[in-house]
Amino acid sequence: MMQSDFYRPPVGWTGRIDGTDEELLRWHQRITPVNLLNGSLPVLKPHQQGLVFLGFSSDEGVRRNKGRVGAAEGPAALRKAAANFPVHFDSDLLLIDAGDIVCKDGQLETAQQSLSDTVLTIRKAGYLPVLLGGGHEITYGHAQGIYQHLRMRKRGEKLGLLNIDAHFDLRMTGAEGPTSGTGFWQLAQDCKLEGTPFCYLAVGVQANSNTQQLFRIAGDLDVQYVDADAFHLQDKVLLQAAISQFLRDVDHVYLTIDLDVFSAAFAPGVSATAYNGIRPDGLFLECYRAVLQSGKLAGIDIAELNPSLDVDNRTAKLGAALLFEMISNLHYH
Repeated sequence: MMQSDFYRPPVGWTGRIDGTDEELLRWHQRITPVNLLNGSLPVLKPHQQGLVFLGFSSDEGVRRNKGRVGAAEGPAALRKAAANFPVHFDSDLLLIDAGDIVCKDGQLETAQQSLSDTVLTIRKAGYLPVLLGGGHEITYGHAQGIYQHLRMRKRGEKLGLLNIDAHFDLRMTGAEGPTSGTGFWQLAQDCKLEGTPFCYLAVGVQANSNTQQLFRIAGDLDVQYVDADAFHLQDKVLLQAAISQFLRDVDHVYLTIDLDVFSAAFAPGVSATAYNGIRPDGLFLECYRAVLQSGKLAGIDIAELNPSLDVDNRTAKLGAALLFEMISNLHYH
């Protein structure tokens, strides 16, 4: 059950107003705030689609991982960067802002549980969770909520975990507990206990960002990965084959995009910048759209935006542009 102390209700989105005719609308004019403590999500009509923006205001996992804190302010920056986007989507699409889950007093584990419970609520109502980070500790709570929903459905559906990231995030938990780098390790352990397949594809992995131990753990867990060189060298065949096979093998997809996968020229506002990260170019968009258009998306999040380290809002604008692409290509379960 969602902890009220870890929930911050939504505030209205604001931005430029050119008019109220459909062709003049901007995102902030189509967002409906819903306080989940006081009410439930609107009931979707048959065949209607809806998505729920939910922030995860936490960088406790980054702090524990000895990174640069500040990502707790990421959700607000992403909303601000997206608010003035023009509306280019169906008038029947419902866009809800459900506020933020906050990490209070360093209690990351409780915040992650609250996030998981809220994602479950969103999925049960038929909406797509669109989560705004926050550190990459967002992964554990988000994916757990989706797994829980699938277990309740009792259909034996397989969830695929797709991480676009320079890092595997397969660190084993230590004395400090979970961090921004342990999410997929935690999920692997949970899958083992539940007897659930652990189906994980990491794309954009950098050798200079992962120890030999992490590559070994990835091998032990049968993790599939494509390193960043495939993007650098424009290896379209390898990328498309890996993503296509992954999509064929699963029933649903949890997609997380860690903004530190991108070159520091495009994403300076992250804890761990990458001078040789990938570019948000045509090849990346082809891969991204393949997932969005697969009809298997069960949840998506944008992680690791740190506004205090951003330059000219470049990283926030990149994260917001990824959200724009998501809505423009929206097909989900």
